[in-house]
Amino acid sequence: MQEALFYGNDAVKTSNGRSGLKRMVEENAVVVIARKGCCMSQVVQRLLHLVGANPAVYKMEEREVGKVAGELAEASGGVGELQFPAVFIGGRWFGGVERVIATHITEELTPLLKSAGALWL
Repeated sequence: MQEALFYGNDAVKTSNGRSGLKRMVEENAVVVIARKGCCMSQVVQRLLHLVGANPAVYKMEEREVGKVAGELAEASGGVGELQFPAVFIGGRWFGGVERVIATHITEELTPLLKSAGALWL
């Protein structure tokens, strides 16, 4: 399986005014945004891979957290303070580690990923 990894500051404005992270969230079925070296991001990525999804992953440096959090709050419609790793499914903020694991346990994750276009079977 291949995994899309984006390192460094991808928060550059594109020609149409959208930020790189916002564009990434809109264009990918599943996106995981995490701090570099975060063990919980590995847990989320592994779980998503086990159910068959291939998430795009943005790993940020510690100094980028404030800027990225502000940009994601704008992309998610101001859902409050985001925690990292942040998971976006189908272009919308889904939650963090707890929500991903909880929906997997209740068998709601796979149908959600199918409806977002992250799974084909």
